[in-house]
Amino acid sequence: MNANHARNWQQTYTTQSPKEKQVTVKVRKKSWITKGEKVLYSVVGACLICAGIYTVSYSASTDKLNRELQNLENKVQSQQVTNEGLLYEMKELSRPERITKIAKENGLKIQDANVKKASAYNN
Repeated sequence: MNANHARNWQQTYTTQSPKEKQVTVKVRKKSWITKGEKVLYSVVGACLICAGIYTVSYSASTDKLNRELQNLENKVQSQQVTNEGLLYEMKELSRPERITKIAKENGLKIQDANVKKASAYNN
């Protein structure tokens, strides 16, 4: 009887196993980078891009400022050269000999032989 009992158990076991549904298991592949790392890398990348843009814009504004400064320095230098030329011309025109010569040409009589140079005071 034991043999019959074992056969019955074997037949019921084999007939039940095909009736069972096989459960499909979805295997998730473990990614190389986690979601948290992706977020961190994205934030760091955005910060690096912003820092690069800021550096380039700061460099451009500094370059623009330096160019304007050089233009102003060139204008100041040319104005100084012009001022020096005018100062030299003013000294030449205010010589006492020239003044007495022009006075004699226009018929003025010089009473004192001493002609003094007039100087302007800035008050």
